Amino acid sequence: MLPGMAHVCIHWFRKGLRLHDNPALIAALKDCKELYPVFILDPYLHNTQVGMNRQRFLIGALKDLDCSLRKLNSRLFVLRGKPEAVFPELFNMWNVTKLTYEYDTEPYSLRRDEKVASLAKEHGVEVIYKISHTLYNIDRIIEENNGKPPLTYKRLQAIVQNLGPPKKPIPAPTLENMKDVKTPCSEKYEKKYSIPTPEELNLDSRFLGEELFPGGEQEALRRLDEHMKRTGWVCSFEKPQTSPNSPSPSTTVLSPYISFGCLSARTFWWRLTEVYRDRKHSNPPVSLHGQLLWREFFYTCSVGIPNFDKMKENPVCVKVDWDTNPQYLAAWREARTGFPFIDAIMTQLRQEGWIHHLARHAVACFLTRGDLWISWEEGQKVFEGLLLDADWALNAGNWQWLSASAFFHQFFRVYSPIAFGKKTDKNGDYIKKYLPLLKKFPPQYIYEPWKAPRSVQQAAGCIVGKDYPHPIVQHEQISKKNIQRMKEAYAKRSSDNNESPIKKQGVKRKTPTVLEVLQKKIRKE
Repeated sequence: MLPGMAHVCIHWFRKGLRLHDNPALIAALKDCKELYPVFILDPYLHNTQVGMNRQRFLIGALKDLDCSLRKLNSRLFVLRGKPEAVFPELFNMWNVTKLTYEYDTEPYSLRRDEKVASLAKEHGVEVIYKISHTLYNIDRIIEENNGKPPLTYKRLQAIVQNLGPPKKPIPAPTLENMKDVKTPCSEKYEKKYSIPTPEELNLDSRFLGEELFPGGEQEALRRLDEHMKRTGWVCSFEKPQTSPNSPSPSTTVLSPYISFGCLSARTFWWRLTEVYRDRKHSNPPVSLHGQLLWREFFYTCSVGIPNFDKMKENPVCVKVDWDTNPQYLAAWREARTGFPFIDAIMTQLRQEGWIHHLARHAVACFLTRGDLWISWEEGQKVFEGLLLDADWALNAGNWQWLSASAFFHQFFRVYSPIAFGKKTDKNGDYIKKYLPLLKKFPPQYIYEPWKAPRSVQQAAGCIVGKDYPHPIVQHEQISKKNIQRMKEAYAKRSSDNNESPIKKQGVKRKTPTVLEVLQKKIRKE
């Protein structure tokens, strides 16, 4: 296309389902005469493995985005299919000359984007992508660490301190920005490119509970505003001091909005900076700024460490001889372990799509090194389907951490499925809420109903072994045995390596290909 001529542009929404702090969308509007905002329901990402809460959140986020675009005299075009099959059709049908999108670091996304960029080139379409899903350019962090991902939070902190604060977020486009831009919105497009219905995504309202966290940018910004008004709470926030089993969330629950990109991480960062200014406040790693840096830490590891979501051929992951036990896995996933604290957490996860950070710790430890000795990869798959805030990098990183496979190595510290919950909820109100079957048990038995005399079980209307399962394992014995097994895995790792890779500051990345160098150059522009 000749310089100075106006573009026909597709802005491709994937994550980043928002108008605020969307530099790729602003790039789309530059020298643009026609804009087509597009979202593609990719069968690889939007399939039957994805839980109903997540699908419902996505529908809400897309409706909200479409509504915001319509206020700018535009709209969202939702298509179905593999992006590499969808785009060539659109390029031809709409005479597209420019494609913009937000950069995504996930392995599948990088492969997908490479295919689409190659097809765009064949069709003479210019491609522009911008970094806005993370606080920083992840490649830059790795470069600053001699081409290796930092494997400790402290090291990441030191690097980002050198880089300075994240870029400031940019405002959402206005009607003024859109005054010379048209989006063709004919009647025939209404149905053809409509937002998916719940039925299309196989959502059965009979199995859906109350929508506690509605999807969308407007809801994200409203929640952010609400939290930022609580200046005392924001300034004193320390993640380990929050409760895993409070009847209502003890943290912000902004994570689903950041994961879908309804809320920009940079916007959150700078709003926190405003609240912190001239006030005494907590600091990373436990503060809210600290939580955003943990996200950055795992993103950086996921980019720099090969096979990050697997044990095999993952250079930082301890090789553990996990058991394959479908019965145990199903009992854990379906909240049938016989440990009320664990089962209540897994019930909340299935019903609501969200559980507290420390509740995730408890059930992850229980599944892996604590009790059931099942691979963290199995837990990772379950969380990927059920969590509203499922995020490839954070999910893989946290499961490795909690199974003591990488990052965290004090495998002798095991969460008790009984004592841990009691610390913050002696009466078991959380258990009563999610396992109403147990609500008549007195507090001294609600975490261990199998210890209640038969008369107490009868009075509670719940007989252990009949109405509620016996414990799947004996925690005291099995956790000691599993600590020994972890010790052996670590000893084997040490003998396999002259120097333990745990202590290394990362894995040197292979030399980038010409294509990667070009991609990096485009990103920095």
